[in-house]
Amino acid sequence: MTRSSPPTRLPADVYESAVAAAQVASRTVPQQIAHWARIGRELEMSPRVNHRAIAQVLAGAGSYDSLDEHEQAIVREEWAGRSAALRSALNYAAEFAAAGESYSEADENGDLVVHPARS
Repeated sequence: MTRSSPPTRLPADVYESAVAAAQVASRTVPQQIAHWARIGRELEMSPRVNHRAIAQVLAGAGSYDSLDEHEQAIVREEWAGRSAALRSALNYAAEFAAAGESYSEADENGDLVVHPARS
């Protein structure tokens, strides 16, 4: 018999990633999240990975170069996730508009687009 669990809140980026991964893997979203949780559990229990050293690097208190290739891969994945979350939270257009400043950017063809300041 499968035991149910209380509802758990997930960060939006984790849920959205689970939706995308679940479609590819032919799983439901809860199945995908459970799959990832099992992988994480096994990884944390692995004698091949020094989680304390990984945590120190992620906290900025350890050296990335002191990690082995498996540990570095874990750190790079975490950094990629953190970077994606930070980028998704950026809204320069709104910030420039709120400040009444113009800005420029390149469009999908690499052409310059200038957005004038709005009054």
